[in-house]
Amino acid sequence: MAFEGLAEKLSNSFKKLRSKGKLTEADVKEAMREVRLALLEADVNYKVAKDFTNRVSERAAGAEVMESLTPGQMVVKIVNEELTNLMGGSEERLRMPAHPPAIVMMCGLQGAGKTTHAAKLAYLLKSQGHRPLLVAGDIYRPAAIKQLQVVAEKAGAPVYEKGLQDPVLTVVEAVKHAKDYGNDYVIIDTAGRLQIDEELMDELRRIKEAVVPTDILLVVDAMTGQEAVNVAKAFDDLLDITGVILTKLDGDTRGGAALSVKAVTGKPIKYAGTGEKLSDLEIFHPDRMAGRILGMGDVLSLIEDAQMKLDEKEAMKTAQKLMNNKLDLNDMLEQFNQVRKMGPIKGILSKLPGMGNKLDDMDIDDRVLDRSAAIILSMTPYERSHPESLDASRKRRVAAGCGMKVEDVNRLLNQFKQTQKLMKQFGGKGKGKRRMPPMNLPF
Repeated sequence: MAFEGLAEKLSNSFKKLRSKGKLTEADVKEAMREVRLALLEADVNYKVAKDFTNRVSERAAGAEVMESLTPGQMVVKIVNEELTNLMGGSEERLRMPAHPPAIVMMCGLQGAGKTTHAAKLAYLLKSQGHRPLLVAGDIYRPAAIKQLQVVAEKAGAPVYEKGLQDPVLTVVEAVKHAKDYGNDYVIIDTAGRLQIDEELMDELRRIKEAVVPTDILLVVDAMTGQEAVNVAKAFDDLLDITGVILTKLDGDTRGGAALSVKAVTGKPIKYAGTGEKLSDLEIFHPDRMAGRILGMGDVLSLIEDAQMKLDEKEAMKTAQKLMNNKLDLNDMLEQFNQVRKMGPIKGILSKLPGMGNKLDDMDIDDRVLDRSAAIILSMTPYERSHPESLDASRKRRVAAGCGMKVEDVNRLLNQFKQTQKLMKQFGGKGKGKRRMPPMNLPF
């Protein structure tokens, strides 16, 4: 996940501060030196890193911190606030004009994920009750229009395309079409290039003049680090972008782009791509991202993710069975499927407070859910409903059916029994009813 290296280094720096009962200016200076090095290693712009540590040092040297009973915690609080400010302070949404549709122009270099993220944005807007229209404005890249049509179909959004017609004319016609058919967002997928060239920029300028977009979003690859910031500045100078979509924040990226782009361009990161699925696009919350970097977790994003991706009816049905002590292996299988919808297990755990820096030491294999599901799917419907019927011969048959060992089957059944014990303690009926326990998952 993004920021892992930075989070670990910052955690080590602050651990030293927390262990001291009283801080001196020398302690703060040493800690800030380590913080600056950690930021530079994360590919943060040098001037941004220097200004950041200077601001933190200035605030940390104040009487409020030095005379505090917990000076180390106060410094972490200041760093958290400054990180939040560095990334924009608060989340920025798309603009909506008084008279729809809102016109969103996507731009960026080739290979940054512009077409895919146009469809991801359409998917997100559709889930919020909007009616987006995607426009095929890239007539140069082979199969670009077909790619947009494929991802748009998955997103459930229509595409307006006119083949190899001048993209400026296509975009003008698309906006008129959106007004006639009630689409409240028009998302324009423009052409990308391997580098910023005059021909591309001239076409983007003509599109901007023709339809006056409410938002111009630059799609940049977080894996390119500092180069992403240079690209953002170049596009901003020419087009006056309104925001950035940062892609691949789920990858092994150092995170420097996320921490530098707002300070260098003055334009906010509006969205972050966190995976390959169409649903893996999040509104960028600077305060929550700062919390993740400092190991404080991001429970709010986890809750929002769950609300969007989990089946509420199935969850309520399982909860009712838990409370009535009637859970069987079919329900356990459903829980595995629900967790898989949430994305990689590491990604889920990284949003829990205190987990960020511990994940490197944990051996987490996403396939464990698939293997557990395979064991249950190898059982007959009767066995899933009556786990107690699984004797030695049945277990051997189940293990052979899913290509695993009897020990694996026993391990899963033991986890199921532990869940049943928890239900008796916390669920149940009658007096002393307590809060419902979580399902005991195999990781």
